[in-house]
Amino acid sequence: MTSILLKGGVVIDTDPSPTVLGVSDVLIEDGLIAAVAPDLPGEAGTEVIDASGTYVLPGFIDTHRHTWQAGLRAILPDSTLPVYLERILYGIAPRYEARDVYAGVLGGALECLDTGITTLLDWSHIQLTPAHTDANIEALKASGIRSVFGYAYGGGRDLDAMAAETRRVLREHFAGDPRSMALAAFGPEISAERGVAEWRLARELDLPVTAHMGGHGTESAEQGLALLEGEGLLSHTATYVHANFYTDDAFKRIAANGGSVSITPTSETMLNIGYPPTGRARAAGLPTSLSGDTVTTGPGDMFSLMRAAYMFERVRPDEAGMGFTTRDVLRMATIEGAEALGLADITGSLRPGKQADLIMLRTDTLGMASAHDPIAAVVLSADTSSVDTVLVGGRVVKRAGRLVHHDVPAVLAGIAESAARVNQ
Repeated sequence: MTSILLKGGVVIDTDPSPTVLGVSDVLIEDGLIAAVAPDLPGEAGTEVIDASGTYVLPGFIDTHRHTWQAGLRAILPDSTLPVYLERILYGIAPRYEARDVYAGVLGGALECLDTGITTLLDWSHIQLTPAHTDANIEALKASGIRSVFGYAYGGGRDLDAMAAETRRVLREHFAGDPRSMALAAFGPEISAERGVAEWRLARELDLPVTAHMGGHGTESAEQGLALLEGEGLLSHTATYVHANFYTDDAFKRIAANGGSVSITPTSETMLNIGYPPTGRARAAGLPTSLSGDTVTTGPGDMFSLMRAAYMFERVRPDEAGMGFTTRDVLRMATIEGAEALGLADITGSLRPGKQADLIMLRTDTLGMASAHDPIAAVVLSADTSSVDTVLVGGRVVKRAGRLVHHDVPAVLAGIAESAARVNQ
């Protein structure tokens, strides 16, 4: 048995609600959280990590990111969704080779780990060939992040080919771990025929769906939801990304059918998709999570996302969002994200028996010094420089501020070479 003891940090748990447990220890055995309590003894052979001067809490969870776009960072500031579609998906994406996918996904996943995101839903719509798909999955696994691969078929309009390739990906890459795959559906709002086929296939294969739905206007949002209801598909497990235009009634219908929502507060506002529906979704009882979406337009770290979600909700008209708290947004970034991905029994909190996906945030900096409320400090004061140590499944992937299993300069060189080639 391998044991690690995080000693003397201020521990913050998140389930059922973010709570400061005070100065405590976290014992990890064979990758699982074994105990959380003050003054835990370390047996012979236990690796002790000094956590004093840090906050110890569950790793962040990003429920929707186009990770392959890491080499296109800040390429579209001050832009709109139609420009993004034209420039990125129709212009640059077709130039991507499998090696570019690998470079972008590896770099993007390591960026997540470096900033304290330990679980990622990779919404991957760069599957131009099976080789692209295989490179994407290989990069995710090489990074060391806990991931759910959101597979969006990119081979054309042949629905039979889509089904066959989806089955291949599940069989060859995730047969022993089906919870690490989701079907990233283009429909039904973008394509009704394809959408129905995708959702039916997901139900057949017992894969959750993650779909861009509710972000194309009120009429489109209602039509897409009504189509799923008419086809008997609304009850299938799904995460609705960019759910900006759903009515309160629509959110209740989604909640009644076990759905969840992924809020991308920076891209939804910066690309003029719509106002983040954070409070309305949570009021309907939906697990409501946070995601970075794309670094082409905005930041890729959870600290920026938490602050954006918090501020946009607090300034809703007529003070409708004033009851939204820093504890609410930290819950969205952790256990609520795990709930959205169907992984709440695995990660997202410090419950004994869960995977030890943990982060340690430094408090001995001028920006974090003398914080009176540790949870508020995590949400409002911490930043990427605060992330000292990161563990995924009890494996240390970042220690003393540095990623430890990768040649980061080589990864950066790969991203730069790819970016220069595809953005001509």
